[in-house]
Amino acid sequence: MDIRHNESVWPEDSVARVPYWVYQDPANYTRELGRLFEGPTWNYVCLEADIPNKGDYRTNFVGALPVIVVRDADGTINCFENRCAHRGALIALDDGGNVENNFKCIYHAWSYDLCGNLRGIAFERGINGVGGMPKDFKRETFSPRKLRTTTLCGLVFATLSDETPPIEEYLGDEILGRIKRVLNRPIKVMGRFTQALPNNWKLYVENVKDTYHASLLHLFFGTFRITRLTQGGGVLVSPDGGHHASYTIDKADDRQSTAYRDQGIRTENKDYTLADPSLLDTVKEFGDDIQLQILSVFPGFILQQIHNCLAVRQVVPRGTDRMDLKWTYFGFADDPPEMTKRRLKQQNLVGPAGFVSMEDGCVGGFVQRGIASAGEQVSVIEMGGDTTESQATRATEASVRGFWKAYRERMGY
Repeated sequence: MDIRHNESVWPEDSVARVPYWVYQDPANYTRELGRLFEGPTWNYVCLEADIPNKGDYRTNFVGALPVIVVRDADGTINCFENRCAHRGALIALDDGGNVENNFKCIYHAWSYDLCGNLRGIAFERGINGVGGMPKDFKRETFSPRKLRTTTLCGLVFATLSDETPPIEEYLGDEILGRIKRVLNRPIKVMGRFTQALPNNWKLYVENVKDTYHASLLHLFFGTFRITRLTQGGGVLVSPDGGHHASYTIDKADDRQSTAYRDQGIRTENKDYTLADPSLLDTVKEFGDDIQLQILSVFPGFILQQIHNCLAVRQVVPRGTDRMDLKWTYFGFADDPPEMTKRRLKQQNLVGPAGFVSMEDGCVGGFVQRGIASAGEQVSVIEMGGDTTESQATRATEASVRGFWKAYRERMGY
């Protein structure tokens, strides 16, 4: 198979046509890690609620780069590369925890403070004056790479680039407003897990932005009217295309619509019922009629509200044909017990075995397998036209095209 990755082989100057080699080519993947994840973008790394106290830390990834995110004594949140400056071993091995004053590499016991500065070297002066490090060795010149951090509504983002604009400017007013709509008070973490997926990371990002598939692929969504294309709603796309927010508003006239039935679409299944209908007992908690909102921040962050089920998701690339999806379910610190119970029950909607999203864990792999010998062919992304503007409908692929607009700009294609 002839896979190429340069500007000349993009099929045409259109974000509605995407060549399949972008999901397959190892050189393109390496370029993505440098230009997108390690470039001038903000990457989600944890929640502020994950690290409330001095010395609390979480480990994570920015693309393929392992990082440590830690709360300093003065409350500052620091992020630095999870790599010992000595021989390159991971400094922190656990997903998270607490250290009093420093991290110590298990390999040779070199230690680092909460800012990522190299502070201690085992037997730095040798034994009885013999061995050890050279006298002119300067610790301050050997430290892991440090990332800039910023916080927004309890989210922590990091970047390696000095050129990344402030987070508010990076997002734009509309997307920023949709984040603030959900994250409007202190949160509490309710659970987390990591889901391994057998597909290129971009296929999952496209799936998140693809509002067209939701009520077609997910039988649960359509049958119980969580989201249907015949309901109200739309898609917001940031001017640069990279970020989006899709939303659904339940409308009474959808109850009489026969649009799905008329096309023989399997989403209309009257024999499909819930043994426990209280699963979908919901409370309007955001001051509007939006019952579902899915929001993404380029390159790989997702904020989810499905009724009262709230979560953040992070896309972690693991190669051309695999990725990890990191989920964190959350509620709010002031939730009464009945709301906590409701959220726990509704969290069964999403995840690897979720009533809704278990299918999303499969379809990316279906695409990855389907395009195995089609590197020079293209996908057709033309629902709703060929532009990336926001639209007052979800029967569109505008936000998918938006992703490719931002991708091509940052990748130089």
